[in-house]
Amino acid sequence: MAKATEKTSKVVKDELNPAAKKPAAKKAPAAKTSASAKPKAPVKTAAKKPAANVAATAVDAPASAPSKAAAAKASTPKTTAKTASKKTADKVEKPAATKAKTSAAKSKPATSTDPKAEPAVAPAASARQTAAKADKPWLANYPKDVPGEIGPLEYQSLGDLMVESCRKYGSKPAFTCMGKSITFTELEKQSAAFAAYLQGKGLSKGARVAIMMPNVLQYPIAMMAVLRAGYTVVNVNPLYTPRELEHQLNDSGAEAIVILENFASTLQQVIGRTKVKHVVVAAMGDRLGLKGIVVNLVVRRVKKMVPAWSLPGHVPFNDALKEGAKKTFRKIDVGHDDVAFLQYTGGTTGVSKGATLLHRNVLANVAQNALWVEAAYSKKPKPKDVVYICALPLYHIYALTVNALMGMQQGAQNILIPNPRDIPAFVKELQKTPFHVFPGLNTLFNALLNNADFQKLDFKPLILTFGGGMAVQKPVADRWKKLTGIVIAEGYGLSETAPVATANRFDADEFSGTIGMPIPSTEIVIRDEDGKDVPTGEVGEICIRGPQVMAGYWNRADETKKVMTDDGFFKSGDMGFIDARGFVKIVDRKKDMILVSGFNVYPNELEEVVAEHPGVLEVAAVGVPDEHSGEVPKLFVVKKDEKLTEQEIIDFTRDKLTGYKRPRHVEFRKELPKTNVGKILRRELR
Repeated sequence: MAKATEKTSKVVKDELNPAAKKPAAKKAPAAKTSASAKPKAPVKTAAKKPAANVAATAVDAPASAPSKAAAAKASTPKTTAKTASKKTADKVEKPAATKAKTSAAKSKPATSTDPKAEPAVAPAASARQTAAKADKPWLANYPKDVPGEIGPLEYQSLGDLMVESCRKYGSKPAFTCMGKSITFTELEKQSAAFAAYLQGKGLSKGARVAIMMPNVLQYPIAMMAVLRAGYTVVNVNPLYTPRELEHQLNDSGAEAIVILENFASTLQQVIGRTKVKHVVVAAMGDRLGLKGIVVNLVVRRVKKMVPAWSLPGHVPFNDALKEGAKKTFRKIDVGHDDVAFLQYTGGTTGVSKGATLLHRNVLANVAQNALWVEAAYSKKPKPKDVVYICALPLYHIYALTVNALMGMQQGAQNILIPNPRDIPAFVKELQKTPFHVFPGLNTLFNALLNNADFQKLDFKPLILTFGGGMAVQKPVADRWKKLTGIVIAEGYGLSETAPVATANRFDADEFSGTIGMPIPSTEIVIRDEDGKDVPTGEVGEICIRGPQVMAGYWNRADETKKVMTDDGFFKSGDMGFIDARGFVKIVDRKKDMILVSGFNVYPNELEEVVAEHPGVLEVAAVGVPDEHSGEVPKLFVVKKDEKLTEQEIIDFTRDKLTGYKRPRHVEFRKELPKTNVGKILRRELR
C-alpha cells in the first residue's frame, strides 16, 4: 500500500500567532468532531524543541521503553503470536523480527474467525470494567458484545480458513466480475488445480510467487492456490514500471509470476535480470466463459490495451488450470509462523520494502475484523447473502484483507471492479446488484458523489461504508451520508499491520473525524522523539502493538530496527494524538509536515478546509521553499468550477486558518498524481 495508511483530517483552529513568538512545543489541533466521538481537545505537547527535526529526520533507532509502557506491557494479555520458527527468522532479520513477534506475543491468542463462536476471553462488560486499570480507555467505548481481546486462532493457515469457507458456503457466489460469478465450490476446485500445477514445477515450500493482476477472477484463484501450496504471495502493482517491477521481483526472490497479459510487456523487459523461471499469463476473459472471447477481442483489438509482448516458455492461465486438474494436489503443512504475504510498502514515501506478513498476522486481523463488523448489523439485520463491493485492488493490503479474506470468512459475494477509475462503467456495475458493504477511500467516494447516475442508485440495502487508505474529508463524509443515509466509518492501518489497527464503531450515528479506536487485541501508544509516552491529548508518533503487526521487513534488518521498539511496538510514522475516550486522531505523516518559521502545518488540515469550497474537486497541499519562512504551504487544485481563481481560494481560508497555515501559492491541475489505489502522491508535487 504503498502504505495502507488511513489518515484523518479535520478543520482545526490554532490560536498560535507566529508573529508573536516561535513555539517551543507543538500543539495538537483541536479536532472538530461529532457528538458521538467527542475526542478531547489536545493540549500543548511536551516536545522541547521545534518540530523541524520531526519533519526532517527519519526514525533511526528503536525507542527505549519508558516505565509507563513497560507497565502496560506487563499487563497486556498474551496472544497466540509466537516467536517465529528458525526458518522464518532466518528470512526476516532476527533482531527486529523477534521484537515484532514479542510485541504480538504479549497480547491474547488471536481469534476464532467465526464471529458467532464464543470468544475465549472475558465478557465484553468485564473488559470495560477493567479498561481504566489496563490503561486502555477505548475498551469502555466498544460496541456492545465486542470483547477487548480475540480468542485462539481457529485455523493454522489462511489456506485452511479459505478451504473451510468454500466447504461451508458451497454453491454461493464468492467472486463476481463483469457479470460472471465463481462459487465457493468452484474456487476451491480451481485453486487446488492451480496449486497442483505450481507444485509440479518443483517449487519448494516458502517459494515466492508474484501475482500481478487487477481485480479479475484469476486473482482469488491464484492467491488461494499459492497459499494452499505452501508458497508466499508477492503482490505486485500491475502499473509498475519495469524498474519498479525488477526491484520487487529481485528483492523478494520470486521464482514464479502470474500476470495479466496487459502488463506482460513490462515483465518482458526485466525477466532476464530476475530469478523468475515460471510465467503464467492470464487474459481478461479467461474465466468469463463464452463472453470471455468477446472481452478478449475488445481488450486486445478494439481498445488496444495489450502491448505486444514475448515471454518464451510462458503458460496461459487456463492451460495451467487444465494441467493442474490432471495432477494430485498435495496438502502442505503450513503453520502460523510461515510467511503468507510479502506486501510491499513505501510507494508514497520512498524505497519499496516487503512487509513480511505471517499466516498468524493476517488470520488475527481477519478475526479482529470479524468481531468488529458485527456492530454494523445492529441497525440493519445481516442479510442472508451479503454483497461486498470490491473497487480497491486486491493486490493492496486493504482490499486483500477487508474484501477478499473477510468476504470469504463471512460467506459474502465480492463484486470485483477491474477499473474503478472508469466511474461510469463502475456505476453501471453498481446498478446490477444490491450491495451491503462498501470499503473505499476518500477520492473514490468523492468521484462517485459527483456522478449523476450514482446519485440515482437505491441505497436502501447499504449497511456499511468503510473508509481507509487516506483521510476521509468531512465534506465528502457529509455528502455521502446525505445521499446514502450511511455514515462513513473511517479506519486506519498499514501494510505492516495486515492492515487494520483502528476503526470507528460501525454503528455510529455521526462521522467522528477520527480514525476510531484500537480494534480487539490492539494497543496504541503515542510517543515523542525520545520514545517516551506522551500525555493524553498530546501529539506524537502513533505506535501499534498487536498480533497483526508484521514480523519485519523482508531482508531489511536495518529498516526493521528503525520501526520496531524494544517493547514490541511498530512506529507508524504518523503523527497524532489519542483522547480521553480512546479515539485516535491523525494529524499527518511525519514526512509530510510543513515547517513555517518553526511552526508545524499539517497538509491534511489545510486540504480539508479547502475541500469545503464548492468549486474544488480535489486538493493536495505540500511545502515549498521560502526565503523568509523556510517553507510555505502550496496547494494543487483540481477545479469543479472553471471560474475558480487562486485569490478566491486564499480568501476562503482567511477565517478558517491562522496566518502561517494559509496557502501562499495555488496551482491548478487537470488531475493530481495518485497511487493505483487512489491515494494522492504529495511527493510528486513537491
